[in-house]
Amino acid sequence: MFDNVFYQIGAVLGLAAAGGALALLLRQPLIVAFIAVGILLGPSGFSVVVQRDEIELFARLGITLLLFVVGLKLDVHIIRTVGPVALLTGLGQVVFTSVVGYLIALALGMNSVTAVYVAVALTFSSTIIIVKLLSDKREVDSLHGRIAVGFLIVQDIVVVLVMIGLTAVGQAADGASLGREAVLIVVKGVLMLLTVVMLTRYVLPHVLHRLARSAELLVLFAIAWAITGASIGDVLGFSKEVGAFLAGVSIASTAYRELVAARLVSLRDFLLLFFFIELGANLDFSTIGEQTGAAVVFSLFVLIGNPLIVMAIMGFMGYRKRTGFLAGLTVAQISEFSLILAALGLSLGHLEKSTVGLVTLVGLITISASTYMILYSHALYARFGPYIDAFERRIPHREVTESNEQGGDIHVLLVGLGRFGSTLAGMLRARGCRLLAIDFDPTTVKRHEGEGYPAQYGDAEDSEFIASLPLDRVKWVVGTFRDQSLSRALLQALYQFGYPGRLALSASTSREADALREAGADLVLVPYIDAAKEAADMLVRECRPARVSPST
Repeated sequence: MFDNVFYQIGAVLGLAAAGGALALLLRQPLIVAFIAVGILLGPSGFSVVVQRDEIELFARLGITLLLFVVGLKLDVHIIRTVGPVALLTGLGQVVFTSVVGYLIALALGMNSVTAVYVAVALTFSSTIIIVKLLSDKREVDSLHGRIAVGFLIVQDIVVVLVMIGLTAVGQAADGASLGREAVLIVVKGVLMLLTVVMLTRYVLPHVLHRLARSAELLVLFAIAWAITGASIGDVLGFSKEVGAFLAGVSIASTAYRELVAARLVSLRDFLLLFFFIELGANLDFSTIGEQTGAAVVFSLFVLIGNPLIVMAIMGFMGYRKRTGFLAGLTVAQISEFSLILAALGLSLGHLEKSTVGLVTLVGLITISASTYMILYSHALYARFGPYIDAFERRIPHREVTESNEQGGDIHVLLVGLGRFGSTLAGMLRARGCRLLAIDFDPTTVKRHEGEGYPAQYGDAEDSEFIASLPLDRVKWVVGTFRDQSLSRALLQALYQFGYPGRLALSASTSREADALREAGADLVLVPYIDAAKEAADMLVRECRPARVSPST
């Protein structure tokens, strides 16, 4: 029955959907489920995946679209907004993990080429998984979230450069030809980059503008452009992945990149499903048992070593240990690029299947474990925070505001500069209140600083940050967020540090408001209900009939 490719693909998709549902139930990334499905369907399982050509084609298309979307979303502005920490942390973590990972691989008896591949594969973290988890926790715009996204972009650029270098090595027959091949790769690379720049500036904006009249045609062009770029990259000796990445970069600066990226994400994820299934199906369990010890060693190194080096670099640069800890947890896994890199090494003849199996096993372990680490990052920090003082300077100057040094009373310490908080801040300033504003989004903080009042980055859940505020000079603390867990965390932190002033919190419903009053809030703001009451009062006043004077 499963000799028919249609039936085979149907079985693959059905089991992948079931495995994905189970992964969601266990709060695991779908990557883990898809690799497990591949193992189940492959020779080590039920041998359903027999005809590999079609699945391999879908897998290659998925990788092409993945690199295309990475290039499409390459936003150098993110790196600039978080300063040099993204570049220094990203490169520092790559160098540290590569060097130490290489030494560990040699100590485990690997040859130098295999050790290089394994060490480099350990350095890359999954942009897809991390951004998804941070988005689910609403932490993408937090300081540690922005720093994490910044050094993930740095890693993405590094992996593309590594692929170019490995392709050059793979095409060289000996040491002498390696030099010639390297020069040829550089020349072709410069010409290709110049071509991309010229197309980006003079051709693609006009083409996309005309195609944008039809969203379907625009997406079709984007897919065709990604595959064309991948094909050109392969012909020029850069690999399909590099060509697809540059194709994405070529339209990243246009006004249509967000539309194209949004439309391609689902197709990309669907096609990547086949890559991970193929990867699982190709695992040789006769050698996996021999690799278990090495996989555990490398996994522990990634889960512990990568966060520690990020914390060390960020602490040296003047960030709080909490910010470094939360950002560091995001690199405690290897990524889909690590698996792609291992597959590239196998295709070039540099690696054996057993090494690809080792990297895949490390990926399964670290992705599974780090998912829970990121999901429960705040609880982990509460547990380990007191023991990581070495990763913070005595004065973490990057996160200390000048407002703490200023004298005089602060009428209102406003925590949260969303729509409600920003409007409230403007009204308080108009009434002459002396204000200090706090928000977890650095861009929002910078914008409000430009409006003429002190604002700084901060997290209401960070009790150490709350302790650093000038609470003895604050009359009112106002929390404008309606997340009850955040409100209670702020209330408890203020109570813990003996805040002498008054506290106002926000709620979404009357029941939540009552609970916060019982917990100790002096005033509870319910924006929707308060606004509705005021609107009703105004409408009633307007609707009342005018009183008629009695006739004389």
